[in-house]
This record gives sequence, C-alpha cells and structure tokens, in this order.
Amino acid sequence: MTSKLKLDTEERELLDSYERGEWHSIGALQEKLQQYQAYATATLEAAGLISIILPQEDLKAIRRKAAEAGVSYQTLIADILHQFAVGHLVEKRRT
Repeated sequence: MTSKLKLDTEERELLDSYERGEWHSIGALQEKLQQYQAYATATLEAAGLISIILPQEDLKAIRRKAAEAGVSYQTLIADILHQFAVGHLVEKRRT
C-alpha cells in the first residue's frame, strides 16, 4: 500500500524509519511537553528579546561591520548595547 503513495525523500526516510521500528512512544508525553515548553519560555525570558527598528542605512553598516568582524549582526548589536550598559562606551565629541 505504501508503494502507491507519492512521497518526497524526507517523507520516504521517515516512513522507512518507522517501518524499521525505530520510533518509540514517549512516556508521560504531556509532562515532557510541559517541561520543554517551560525550558523554551525560560530561555526567551532570560534572553531579554527585544524588537528594534533601525534605519536601513544603519542596518547595512552594522551588517558590514559584523561581517568584517566575523560575527552576526545580532551579536554585534548585543555587544555594543552591553558595552554601553556597563559604561565602556564613551561619547565622542563631534567637531
């Protein structure tokens, strides 16, 4: 019967795995689900996720500088904000 199904590669691999008996029921599924949901919530809360709107030119410049530094632009922004928060950034006077 399964040979009549049109499956893509991933679907075929999953079905083959199931038919080989590689899948097992998880005991206490609801408890496990709640546990992992709590982990995800704690991670998001601990990370202090924010949304920010930046001018396109600024974002392009930040992405360029991040690429030069070999880090993601999110990492660079987080590092800059951290340096500001702990007082390591000094305002430069414009002349």
